[in-house]
Amino acid sequence: MDKVLTINQISQRSGVASSALRYYEQLGLITSERAGSGHRRYPRSVLRRIAFIVFAQRIGLSLEEIGAELAKLPIDRVPTRRDWTRLSGAWTERIDRQIAQLQRLKTGLSQCIGCGCLSIDRCRLANPADRAGRAGPGARYLLE
Repeated sequence: MDKVLTINQISQRSGVASSALRYYEQLGLITSERAGSGHRRYPRSVLRRIAFIVFAQRIGLSLEEIGAELAKLPIDRVPTRRDWTRLSGAWTERIDRQIAQLQRLKTGLSQCIGCGCLSIDRCRLANPADRAGRAGPGARYLLE
């Protein structure tokens, strides 16, 4: 089994485009070594970092935030399950907030569309006298 992989092998194994891998490397999220030909060679352990990056993006972390999280991992060894658990455990609150926001969206859809008026500025049930409009622009009920 190869100890290092090419960018194409990493791309195929991770499902992440080569251009994204080069960008992650530019940001310092992953590292590679250059072969004598100048081609990138990645250690197998980079696949774990890439999986972490993809997952973190799916829950809404920016690449900057992901970089800060990855910086907490040891550089002298391959991260263990315990390292990953410690890191991802801090995201529970963020995920709970996202779930709550989606629940408000679901409730809002059924309340507004359910009554049939489709006119939130005149709705006497969900928004009497357009009180949401006085709170500012945007989806006020979703922002609460």
